Amino acid sequence: MSGLALDPGFFALLTGSHARLVGRPLVPAGCGPDWLYAAAPFAVLAHDGAADPRFVYANRTAQGCFGYDWDAFTALPSRLSAEAPERAARQALLDRVARDGFATGYRGVRIAASGRRFWIEDGTVWQLVDADGTPRGQAATFTRWRDA
Repeated sequence: MSGLALDPGFFALLTGSHARLVGRPLVPAGCGPDWLYAAAPFAVLAHDGAADPRFVYANRTAQGCFGYDWDAFTALPSRLSAEAPERAARQALLDRVARDGFATGYRGVRIAASGRRFWIEDGTVWQLVDADGTPRGQAATFTRWRDA
């Protein structure tokens, strides 16, 4: 593990963007990057703002859901987290988030490294926007998932 997993600046971008756009905190008061990465009971993922976005963050809960370790996850284009038939719906969601800032109540099928399909339920996706207002990517969190 390296990169943004425990980076305080990235943690501030994740949590600050979530609080501003969604209107509630992502993590409990007093919890920092180490808690979000290693102990949070909910999944958090983020991808960069490239034309074909690549994951730049996945906490341990997300790694467990998808079956990738940190290095494999952060080398993965985020579109590959969904099977081809699900990618159009995923892209429509990301386009809506880019337009509106965030979306809640997301539900969709994802695919793990093993090929296992699973449902993400009641997810929230938001824009990562820095203090200057520059978009830096998008992030998602979900607390419920089950095999498809």
